[in-house]
Amino acid sequence: MPPACKVYVDGASRGNPGPAGIGVVVLSPEGEVLREHYEYLGVNYTNNQAEYMALIRALEICSELCPGGVVHVFSDSELLVKQLVGLYRVRSPSLKQLFRDVRRRERAFSKVFYHHVRRELNERADQLANRAIAEGLRGLKGLKSI
Repeated sequence: MPPACKVYVDGASRGNPGPAGIGVVVLSPEGEVLREHYEYLGVNYTNNQAEYMALIRALEICSELCPGGVVHVFSDSELLVKQLVGLYRVRSPSLKQLFRDVRRRERAFSKVFYHHVRRELNERADQLANRAIAEGLRGLKGLKSI
């Protein structure tokens, strides 16, 4: 049986566009935290761009933790999930390239499933994304895997 990961992702932007950060929480199928990651992106990103960038970083991390396996992605971004499952078209030029990058990274796995969850079920990833912004704005590195 191939390895599996559950991953919660969130991107945040203050100002939209504005300072942005991402948060990623990777869990085993049993719910054990395998890795948490947060990262400050910079000052000119939209919330949707940050959501995609969180997913891209999550897929990078999962390629280390469950290579060739099954990944279940959970996000509170309805737009992100509906675009990736094919219910919405990607119209924004800035998101099209990120969308293509996600599709390319999906090839490292046997299957990637996308699930939309309510915001309160994505609380830890949200906390990490906001922590990245706060640290980035204070001039700290704003990048950490824990």
